[in-house]
Amino acid sequence: MIVVERFETYTKQTCRNRCIIYGPNGKQPLSIPVKKVDGNHTMVKDVKLSDSSAWQNIHWRSIETAYNNSPFFLYYRDRFESFFLKRFDSLIELNTSILEVVFTALGVEKPIRFTDHYEKTPVLVTDQRSAMIGKNSQISLPPYTQCFSEKFGFLSDLSIIDLIFNLGPESQNYLVKIAGDIY
Repeated sequence: MIVVERFETYTKQTCRNRCIIYGPNGKQPLSIPVKKVDGNHTMVKDVKLSDSSAWQNIHWRSIETAYNNSPFFLYYRDRFESFFLKRFDSLIELNTSILEVVFTALGVEKPIRFTDHYEKTPVLVTDQRSAMIGKNSQISLPPYTQCFSEKFGFLSDLSIIDLIFNLGPESQNYLVKIAGDIY
């Protein structure tokens, strides 16, 4: 089971609203514009999406440019493109939707549950909240073939879509193997 924390204070510059893809010029950050309704004290559940730009269209065009020549882009394209055509009001709604798309693409069947209050030290779960903050989120992964690896080499710490578009059905085996190596 995946437990998503909704009641912690939203922290900027985390994977909650940004990711990095492998574009034709190397690492390309994609950032979702958000509105913190209570300023720096906004809880994750209350973070709204900003509609000040056409970010969904821009992100999808960037993903198409980056992965159009990847081995499995055409196979997974419709699943991911439909996500970029939907309208979302909150960041947690968007993240839940993309997590479900990713789980489906990976063949993962894990229920997603949300917290109903904040726990500083959760019991009976592996707490990964601090792993998602800034530079702590960077991990080194074993290389796999990427679209632009001949130009820039293997780039680690990218969005899961890089793995899915490049390895396709083998993505789950890759993740199982590295999970065994890490834990």
